[in-house]
Amino acid sequence: MKTLFRCLLFGVGVFNLVAVAMAADGVDDKRLLSAHTDNSNWLTYGHGYSNQRYSELDDINRDNVKRLVPRWIYQTGIPGTFQTNPLIADGIMYLSTPYNHVVALDAVTGKMKWRYEHKLTTEELCCGPTNRGVAMGYGKIYMITVDARLIALDMNTGAVLWDVPVADPNAGARESLDFLAEADTLKTWKVIGWTGFSGNMAPLVFDGQVIIGVTGAGYGLTLRATTGGDPHAVVGIAGEDQGLRAFVSAYDAGSGKLRWRWYSTPTQGWEGKFSGQTAAGDSLERDLKAEKAALPKYADAWKRGGGSVWTHPALDPAAGLLYVGTGNPAPQMDDSTRPGDNLYTSSLVALDARTGQLKWYFQEVPHDVWNYDVASPPILIDTMHNGRLTPAVAQAGKTGWLYVLNRLTGKLLSRSEPFVPQHNIFRRPTRDGIVISPGLVGGNDWSPAAYNPQTGWIYVAAVHMPTKYTVHDVPPEKRKPGLSDIYVTATSAEESGTGRLSAIDPASGKIQWQVHTDKPLVGGVATSAGGLVFVGESNGQFTARDARDGSLLWQFNTGAGVNAPPVIYKAGGKQFIVVAAGGHQKFQFPLGDAVIAFGLPEN
Repeated sequence: MKTLFRCLLFGVGVFNLVAVAMAADGVDDKRLLSAHTDNSNWLTYGHGYSNQRYSELDDINRDNVKRLVPRWIYQTGIPGTFQTNPLIADGIMYLSTPYNHVVALDAVTGKMKWRYEHKLTTEELCCGPTNRGVAMGYGKIYMITVDARLIALDMNTGAVLWDVPVADPNAGARESLDFLAEADTLKTWKVIGWTGFSGNMAPLVFDGQVIIGVTGAGYGLTLRATTGGDPHAVVGIAGEDQGLRAFVSAYDAGSGKLRWRWYSTPTQGWEGKFSGQTAAGDSLERDLKAEKAALPKYADAWKRGGGSVWTHPALDPAAGLLYVGTGNPAPQMDDSTRPGDNLYTSSLVALDARTGQLKWYFQEVPHDVWNYDVASPPILIDTMHNGRLTPAVAQAGKTGWLYVLNRLTGKLLSRSEPFVPQHNIFRRPTRDGIVISPGLVGGNDWSPAAYNPQTGWIYVAAVHMPTKYTVHDVPPEKRKPGLSDIYVTATSAEESGTGRLSAIDPASGKIQWQVHTDKPLVGGVATSAGGLVFVGESNGQFTARDARDGSLLWQFNTGAGVNAPPVIYKAGGKQFIVVAAGGHQKFQFPLGDAVIAFGLPEN
């Protein structure tokens, strides 16, 4: 009898393993194309290629959300900046941690199934230890790492299937603070970011490809105060051979072989049209005559032009277009060695998803000197324009506007009301220092927004933290050949900052409601057919609000900053909302290591 019982258990175990293997291998192109309708699972970063972050699940809704409780908690053992966006497929959750470990959990219980421990090739990380998520497909989990590698893991076991270098993490000229005057208070601050290739975005899997971008290409130093004072600052100094050239790459999902690569800065025409204003008509303080005169001297600046890719793209499979946001040009803030518009930095670009060929671009900020990266994931929607339903792509900018473009042509359809205060926007840094809003960290930095088709609104989590931009002279004794005689600093004018959660009508650009929070909102949003908007706060609160008016319906204090985007899924017949609570080191939000799944109580 015992033997028969053991055989039955063995048989059940084998059946379960086979079922899991079949389910994992079954995340194919067909399922990825319809991921936005697969509401039990969350198969891609934005719950479908459109990045709408909307779930049709309504078991948890306005009427019962107040009953939400933690159903399970998984602690990674790695306290730190925790920005992961978990994925769920067929009852299994996959998530990345700081320093690129990957964990597979039972989505119902939180019990660990396997864990991959990443071994860094360098301890000198340009952009910190953060990873924002993985991608899945064809029986594999894919991740780009902070040491600039692309790794494929077996979905069932976590075993490494292939591991390819994307770029040299130690490439580029390493900045230092040697040029600062001895009396400059920033001299005592800790350097926490510099030039060097890295990766932190969640990859995108499509048509047998894994698509990723690299970060760390902007030439500039990120600092954090060692004792009190502003939480962080950026220092920029120009040089003739400083910075890196960022890119987007597609790899064969089966072998890891490079298929195509598109660079954020073109070999010809990176100077653009020498625009005196943005595409939306905002005046830019530029000396175009001086820039044109300097162009021959710096004709090859595109080779080190920056344009990091910080975030997950969107994809229109029918049009075959990939929508990618690019970061600021290099060098940061000090623009003396990069005359022109610096194409295609600080832009939303549309690429052929199968070849990487550029189809169109929309540069939100030509010749950016404020770090206005296009960092939040674009969202694909259909919206009314001039009485016609138009295919559109929306992007919540660090500038504080929601941009809505025709996604087939790149034409600007509308720009929203500002969702954060704006003051001196697009004014140049001065020697006396000028306070500008939005500043260094937004508007909407990297936090993904969400679209709810029930209301027709986009929900944006943002930061209000004015920044003081100041031009300084390099002391004569500190000057070096090839480097500028000035440098620019960007420091927080409002030390802690505040947050804004806004519901925006993309058709009219009107803000339908807005909620203020006591700390910056850095993490992201998810929304559901239950009439809910879920968002984490930097003070540790995880909240649910009414999608119609923003009223607070439920909150739970996690004990650490909720600086990651939530996701919604169903497993074991129950709906869950899961989010990482690990805080943020740069902003000094409370640190932790927890992934918490919330659901309704059993009784």
